[in-house]
Amino acid sequence: MNKLTIKDLDLQGKRVLMRVDFNVPIKDGVVGDDTRIVAALPSINYVLENGGSLVLMSHCGRPKGEKNMEFTLKPAADRLSELVDAKVVLAPDVVGDEVKALVDGLQAGEILLLENVRFYKEEEGKGCTSEDQDAFAKELASYGDIYVSDAFGTAHRAHASMAVVTKYIDQCAAGFLLEKEIEYLGQTLESPEKPFVAIIGGAKISGKIDVVVNLMDKCDAILIGGGMAYTFYKAQGKTIGNSLVEDDKVELAGQILKKAEEKGVKLLLPIDNVVADAFSAEANTHVVEGNIADGWMALDIGPKTIELYCNEVAGAKTVVWNGPMGCFEMEPFATGTFAVCEAVAKSDSVSIIGGGDSVAAVKQSGMADKMSHVSTGGGASLEFMEGKQLPGIVALTDK
Repeated sequence: MNKLTIKDLDLQGKRVLMRVDFNVPIKDGVVGDDTRIVAALPSINYVLENGGSLVLMSHCGRPKGEKNMEFTLKPAADRLSELVDAKVVLAPDVVGDEVKALVDGLQAGEILLLENVRFYKEEEGKGCTSEDQDAFAKELASYGDIYVSDAFGTAHRAHASMAVVTKYIDQCAAGFLLEKEIEYLGQTLESPEKPFVAIIGGAKISGKIDVVVNLMDKCDAILIGGGMAYTFYKAQGKTIGNSLVEDDKVELAGQILKKAEEKGVKLLLPIDNVVADAFSAEANTHVVEGNIADGWMALDIGPKTIELYCNEVAGAKTVVWNGPMGCFEMEPFATGTFAVCEAVAKSDSVSIIGGGDSVAAVKQSGMADKMSHVSTGGGASLEFMEGKQLPGIVALTDK
């Protein structure tokens, strides 16, 4: 990685403006899952231990550019103050005289968390001019001598606090979490140890096409699961009953199958499926191979597919997984996802888990600590796997 990192910085007596990802689930004013806050602690503590003070920025939810206190960062500030040995103050706003006074009064070893940056439409740049967004970013930049980004989850967004603020601060570096994400995803995709197996699942093929196409040049095998499998089925001329399908992507699915064949890449589809007569945990179910009859929908991969996929994973040296194998949220259709999860955990491979649903499944299975890397960025890790440049990384200072 040829970008400045937090370890390249002299932090003594400096005010560090840090973008974190505290977009955490909140219920009744309490943080439900503090994984993202905990993930930012190494960078936060490093700044404090090296004589700096911190102004933290984050978004939370979708307040759509308005000050909606339903999306306040107060629960995140409360949780952070329990996790660090430092004074944590939540600013009453993002910009303005009151905020500026709090920033100016910040002492070494103290933390100021700004309110939700998405309270301002200038953050996302929607419904305002680029000049407005620049002015907003410039005001944010005035809060720090140095900028550190540790928010991989929004690195694919060219938002003010991610990619515009860097125009107004000389030194812009990656925090430990961002560095770890780039190293794992970047290194793995650039020079993976073979055999390299990708497991791609989830509901729709449309969100994963570019990932499949990009990985085809690197992978030995691609295992397809979830609802997207049945668009491929239809491309093969199979009947799919009431299973999920994207009719406008059938032709494209056919082209992907053909391309995989030409490249000699194993692109595996389920050979059997657990089908149900309703989208419900109480539905009648059975296992079918091949065609799916009318009135039935596939909601998980079947036992033969589980065996096939787990054997592929067992022999892999690198595994990238994005998207579940079925509707794992419903217990009768969770078997495939959890079996694959167990196979990845047991394999002697570098394993990278990306995408919200796969991460949720891995955590639910209790095997997250057996994976090499569980990514904190859903959309960002997906775009990284597609081979795209992420604005929030490009904007950082080159070494």
